This record gives sequence, structure tokens and C-alpha cells, in this order.
Amino acid sequence: MLELQNISRHQGKEIYLSDITLSLHRGELNILLGPTLSGKTSLMRIMAGLDKPNSGELLFDGVSVLGKPVQKRNVAMVYQQFINYPSLSVFENIASPLRVAGVQQKQIQKQVEEVADLLQLRELMQRTPDTLSGGQQQRVALARALIKKADLVLLDEPLANLDYKLREELRAELPGLFAAMGAVLVYATTEPSEALVLGGNTACLHQGRVEQFGSTLELYRKPVNIQAAKTFSDPPLNTVALVCVAGSLKYLDNQSHSALPFSGLPEGTYTLAVRPHHLSLGRTADDDIQVTGPVTVTEITGSETFVHFTMNENPWVALVHGIQDFAVTNSVSFYISPLNVLLFDGDNRLVDKS
Repeated sequence: MLELQNISRHQGKEIYLSDITLSLHRGELNILLGPTLSGKTSLMRIMAGLDKPNSGELLFDGVSVLGKPVQKRNVAMVYQQFINYPSLSVFENIASPLRVAGVQQKQIQKQVEEVADLLQLRELMQRTPDTLSGGQQQRVALARALIKKADLVLLDEPLANLDYKLREELRAELPGLFAAMGAVLVYATTEPSEALVLGGNTACLHQGRVEQFGSTLELYRKPVNIQAAKTFSDPPLNTVALVCVAGSLKYLDNQSHSALPFSGLPEGTYTLAVRPHHLSLGRTADDDIQVTGPVTVTEITGSETFVHFTMNENPWVALVHGIQDFAVTNSVSFYISPLNVLLFDGDNRLVDKS
């Protein structure tokens, strides 16, 4: 188990990480989810031993490793920007950790072929990295991490340069592969959809802080605060301000919204939030909530359409299936199941539904 206890890192007034505490277990997939500059890479570099925190403790299986040189840690790390040995063939790049470990040639041949087949590299074994595409080079870097059988495997957006089909295949394969190795696996991504596909546990990062950590599906369904909800929404989360007066939720223009699935709320201000894909063009149940507003932009991406519209003076976007072409300024209505509505209080904490 890898334990981070109150890890902080700063340089002058620039804060990269702030008071991070996490417990990451062997055989489990742990995802760091957050936008660029949220602290994912900074945290992974401390885990790897490449950087030291200004304060805090890092324990592996109960033993502090902060003073242990990176060369003496059994760690494998793969960046989005792939790193391979330019003078070595693909075979030798993959085999290099085994040769350092003194593995016999017969076993090296067998293990390299196994991981090469998984990553579709068998036909490239005698080529050098400079003759490969970016995606092929990244697969070589992944293969080297896989074959090392490290205690700690750090993957920093490792699939970003791969084609769609291979990326989807590896997303399905990687968790099982590393779980079988008994390694602590940490996977950084900016994409909420990737976190959901991979499953496991997720830490939502924002400006160097962990907003929430736990089961990926639980975080998606019950974000502890509005920042965690925003981190787990792409396209951006739709929000609108509400006020509760005499037990009734209203928009700030005093329009009632009694259809919301909340009751017994204290008076005060609230924020209603809805993910774009939870907006539909047709009513699916009698208790669906209707929102209406003028269209500002329609983006057709093929099988899906992003419809941007203004809802109660707030910019909203709906992600709907099929090709939808709405004229700008025309009013459009969308429907939301009450089950998919999130409500946050004045401190931006999630309000439980009654």
C-alpha cells in the first residue's frame, strides 16, 4: 500500500500540492482526475521519488520512502510524452528492465513476446523508435512499464497519443493486467469519461487539492461539492442559482421550481447543477423537469450534437444523440429526470435528496 500523509509542495508563493492524504492499495486502480495544472503530474513525481515534498510523509507498505533514491525503488512511470531508448530496437527497449534485473534470455524472449502481442507490437520488434509513429512509440513505452512488474506503476495520460480503437482496448485490459501483478496502479487523466470506463477509485484534483477520493462511480453519482462535480463533467456542468424561501425553491427571478426533488430545505441560496448528457429533447416521465431557452450555438459532431442555449441568463449546453440543427435564437425545451439533478448549498456542498 502507498500512503500519502499531508503531502504539500510549493515554490515561493506558487502552491503545487496542498495537504494531500491518500491511501492507495495494491491490485486496485487509482485514478487522478483533474484539468491541466491541477497537480496530477506533481503528485506522481513525488510518488516516484523524482521530487520531494516540502512537508508530509510518503510510506510504501508502512515504510517511509522519502529518502530512498528513485533508482532503488521498483517504480515504472509512463508519460504522455513517450520516452524510449533511440538506439535500441523495439525488442530491446521492452526487454531493458528484464536485462537490468538479470532475467535469463529464454524468459526475456517469452515475456517480451507476450507483452508485444498485447500491445500489437510483434511486427515492429526489430525497428528503432525513430521509424515508428507517435502512437507506436507510446505502446513501446507502455510495454516496458508492463514487463517491469513494478510495485508502483504511474501512468500519466498514457493513452492520449493512441488511436481510438487501441485506446479503448487498452482501457479495458490495463486494470486487470496490473491487478494481477499486485502493483499499486496510479493513472492520471483529464477525461471524466476515461475515469468512468476504467472504474476503480478516483481522486478529484483541483488547484493542488484533493476535493474527493473514493469509488469512481460513487464520486460521479454523489460529488461531495460543486468543484468535484465540475471536475467530473465534460462538457462543463450546467448550473443555475436558486433561492429557498418558505420551503420553496425559486430562481432568482422569483419563478417557482417546486418540481425539484428536495424538501425541507433551510432558507438560503443554492446552486442547481445538471450534466449536459442528462438533458433530453423529449419528456420521458411525468415528473421530468422542463428547462427552456434560446439557442446560441449548435455543434454537430456526427452521432451527437452539442446544443448551447441560455437558461435563465446562464449559458447551458445539452449533449443529445443524433444530428440536431436548431436555428440560433429559436427557443428550445429540454427535459431532466429529477434523479439526475444535483443541488449544492451556499457552501457548495452537495444536498442529499429527500
